Amino acid sequence: MLDLVLSFFSRVDSRASVVLGINTGMLALLAGKLPTPEQFDWKMSIAIVAVLCLVRSYWCLFKTSFPDLKGPTQSLIYFREIAKRPESQFVEEFSEQTPDEYYKDMLGQVWRNSQIISKKFDALRSAFIWMLLAVVPWVIAVGIFTMSQPTPKPNAPPPQQQVK
Repeated sequence: MLDLVLSFFSRVDSRASVVLGINTGMLALLAGKLPTPEQFDWKMSIAIVAVLCLVRSYWCLFKTSFPDLKGPTQSLIYFREIAKRPESQFVEEFSEQTPDEYYKDMLGQVWRNSQIISKKFDALRSAFIWMLLAVVPWVIAVGIFTMSQPTPKPNAPPPQQQVK
């Protein structure tokens, strides 16, 4: 049962990587199309909406990557509780536990990991939603930015540089 719950962690993390890549690509393209201050028009402020949605998506991805790891105290299965003990104490306590104590500790671990993975899925879902909310203002902003940039004339000679 614990293996099943733990298998969900890699699913969340791989999907979070995809959202992170898309967010970063959207932000990079938007930054690459950013007009100069002289070319700025009030319509271009739609980009702020896209950026704010992407920032919120990044925040949700952060919560996905760094969930609350508080676990059951005195557990002989939970890694943070094991790490608090000296090795010899852990080995001794683990060896002395009854099958019933081990079973209850295992079920507590399943329960806690289920809570953690649930929060990670919720944060991933929010990150995905915020990324999707950014798409429309992002497309509009990229279009406006692209139209505001001067287009080079075909076969035009490069501009002459003045020599001082």
